[in-house]
Parts: sequence; structure tokens; C-alpha cells
Amino acid sequence: MFSNRAQWNAAVNRLTLARIAYRGTLLDLTNSNPTKAGLQYPLDELAEVMSRAARAPYDPQPLGIASAREAVARELTCDASDVVITASTSEAYSFLFKLLCDPGDAVLAAKPSYPLLEHLAALELIDLHYFPLELHKRWEVVDARMRDALTDRTRAILVVNPNNPTGSYITAAEQDAIASFGIPVISDEVFHPFAFGNASPSFVRDDVLTFALGGLSKSAGLPHYKLGWIRVSGPGKAEAIEALELIADNFLSVATPVQVALPELLAIAPRIRVAIQKRTSANLSVLQTTIANYPAATVLPVEGGWSAVIRVPRIESDEALALRLLEEHGVVIHPGYFFDFDADGYIVMSLLTEPDIFSEGIARIIAARS
Repeated sequence: MFSNRAQWNAAVNRLTLARIAYRGTLLDLTNSNPTKAGLQYPLDELAEVMSRAARAPYDPQPLGIASAREAVARELTCDASDVVITASTSEAYSFLFKLLCDPGDAVLAAKPSYPLLEHLAALELIDLHYFPLELHKRWEVVDARMRDALTDRTRAILVVNPNNPTGSYITAAEQDAIASFGIPVISDEVFHPFAFGNASPSFVRDDVLTFALGGLSKSAGLPHYKLGWIRVSGPGKAEAIEALELIADNFLSVATPVQVALPELLAIAPRIRVAIQKRTSANLSVLQTTIANYPAATVLPVEGGWSAVIRVPRIESDEALALRLLEEHGVVIHPGYFFDFDADGYIVMSLLTEPDIFSEGIARIIAARS
């Protein structure tokens, strides 16, 4: 009765079932929702901004109303004509997959990778092919690995800058190597503002068609406001934006009030980012200091983002470890296979977690591994 775009009745994984069955209070080290992480938001100020914006008349502009595009352009120091407003980063992916790919075509992406990408690709009837990031002193993009994964149906290269979950930025040299293939690049930059040191540059090129994605979800900690953007650069930019206008005109999915409010929301956003950055930096420091006393485990290099990856001894599968931590110790973590790590021995946790929960969760993990 239904299409084959997705597994509509896929079995629920064992971790979800165990979480449902658990009787007690769980320490959830996987929460990536900033609005449920105990952060202080300027709620009255946000409410006033949105209340004023709610008075605006409907103005259906496929690429976004002028004031919204101009506000993003000021943030990105580019021309407003280079900006396309979307309802979310997921919608931006959907539009770009429609623009660049026919059914059966492929997009090349790095792994480890965020599992949402696979589902978005499947809904557009395209394939995701992968090249592995290599862990040396940092997680690296190796152009030979990319070249080996290219096929005659590869229509775009997708990078997350910084990667989720490894937190590795795409360096300037790596960007040059990726651009040298001459294939359009989609760069997901939602975590770009959250560096733990010096961030690599945004992926914006003059030599290859490039789409850099951002939005309020991460940069302003406002996922429920549902607004994202695409910055288009490189050869073919004008034609791509014209085609994106045609696609967007069929949906007109971005609400007018949030677009009208966008200039003020972007002015508020730095304060929310600071709160998020303080949380993630403090939790990362606690994690690194604590794990340093247990040489069997290692916090892997992280340059930015909201996640940390810990390498643990491969005594059991990552799924078995995650189940045991949940069922016996009341701690929720992500097993590495959720993100397509190529072997067992990796767990992932969110650095957004409330500090008390984070510290206690780490202590229980260590006790469980001792």
C-alpha cells in the first residue's frame, strides 16, 4: 500500500524498548535539545519579539522575505541574494537533493555520520555513499578515501562542518581537496559557531558550487522556531538559486512571523550561544579530567559541536554495553553503531547534558566498567 521510500514498520531497536521498560529515573547523557537542558533563555524578550512579529501580514516569498535574507547575509557577510530561507536544515537537504539528484543518484558523505542523513536521502530516492574519516591526531578527511568512494552517479559531496558526532572541522586544506573533485558540495554548518578552539573556515568557494547550511536550531538554540538557511556560492550560483526558488515556491513552508522576527532573533542569539558554549566546554573539561584517570578509556579529539566520543575496551558490543548501562545503572548513552562507527568500542554522549546529571552519569559508567 505504501511506497518503498522508507521502512514504515521498522522494528523498534532494543535500546528504545529497554528505555520504555525502565522503571526509575534515567540519567540521559544523549539529550541534544537545548530547550530541555536547563539553560537560561531570555524568554520574556523572545516572547515580545514573536508577539510583534505575529502582527505581520502574509508575504509568500519563496526564497524568504527580504528582511530575513538580509539579516542572515549580515551574519554571514555575504549578499542577501546568495541566501535562501528554509523551514529547517532538514528541509534544506530535501531541497538540495531535489535540485542535484535524480532517483538512484548518490551523495557522498563522511562516516561516522548522523543517522538522519540516511533517512532524508531515502525519502528522496537517492543513495548515500560513504568515505571514512581517519583518526590520527585528529579526525581527518583523506582525499584518496573520497576518490575510492566516488561513482559515476555521485552528484554531490556532503560534509558536516564540524562533524556530528566526532566534532572535527573541515580544514582549509581539506576543503581544497574536496573542491578539487569539481562536484557540488553541501556543507552542514549548524554546529560551526561552537568551537573548542580555533574553528576552520566556513565552506564557501568560488571554484565549485557550494551550499552552506545553517539555522536557528543550533546557532540560536531555538529548534522550535523552525528556520534555517542556505548560502549559495561558486560557479552556477545564480542558476541554482533560481532553481531553488522554483522548488521552494511549491512549499512556502517558512512561517512569516519567524522571518519577520529574524533580525531581532539573530541579535539575541549570541547570548544563547554563550550559555550553550559554557555548558559544553565545562562538561567536556569534566569528561576529559575524569576519564584521564582511567587509561582503558579515551576521550577522542573534539574540535567543536555538542557531542563527545569515548573509546572504550571492546569487551562487549557497543549495543550490549549501552543496554547494560541503561538496565543496570540507569544511564543512557549512544552506542557507536548509531553513527556508523566501523567497529565496536565507541560511545557517544551529549555535552549539553545538565552538569549534575553529566557528572553522575560518567561516574556510573566508570563504575560499570571497573
